[in-house]
Amino acid sequence: MALLVICLGATSGFAEELKGQVVAIADGDTFTLLVDKLQHKIRLAEIDAPERAQPWGQRAKQALAEKIFQQNVLVQITGRDRYGRVLGRVFLAQRDVNRELVDEGHAWAYRQYLADQNFLVGENRAREQQLGLWAATNPVAPWDWRRGEREVKFQNTPLVAASLQCGSKRYCREMESCNEARFYLLTCGATRLDGDGDGVPCEKLCQ
Repeated sequence: MALLVICLGATSGFAEELKGQVVAIADGDTFTLLVDKLQHKIRLAEIDAPERAQPWGQRAKQALAEKIFQQNVLVQITGRDRYGRVLGRVFLAQRDVNRELVDEGHAWAYRQYLADQNFLVGENRAREQQLGLWAATNPVAPWDWRRGEREVKFQNTPLVAASLQCGSKRYCREMESCNEARFYLLTCGATRLDGDGDGVPCEKLCQ
């Protein structure tokens, strides 16, 4: 299937689309799309499914696989994330796969990146009906789960500061290592390095 680049009007949020076959499912909100022999890693936009190690993580992955694996889908591209993955709304025929996963209780509405408030309506309905992950008591949102995992790893890694000293660096692109980024955050007060406020600086370096 070919890559379609579509110039749309100013009122549309989508600049381009991908059509192809789904050839792999990574987890409940990420898959690989094959387009003209090229593979694209797709991250479903505006939703956040449980991590694979979380409760319901494998069930969420299975739900996405049952919907789209080996199917031809349309991805309306909304951008790219910091890992270089394509962000998009995924459609199988007229079905909105992103919405279905939230409506059926396989994913949260991703509040930090939410543009379509209807996702919250679907999430609230699934919560009230105790569908999917909402059948559990006090399920943990994936972003909180990831923050906890990173903080444990971060706190258990010793800070080596013998050869470091505070300077004029203020941006992640200036850091040569996670250790340097941590030093600048914890010792030099470079809070700009921790953009999301989770205590972990420069997440590309410190993931």
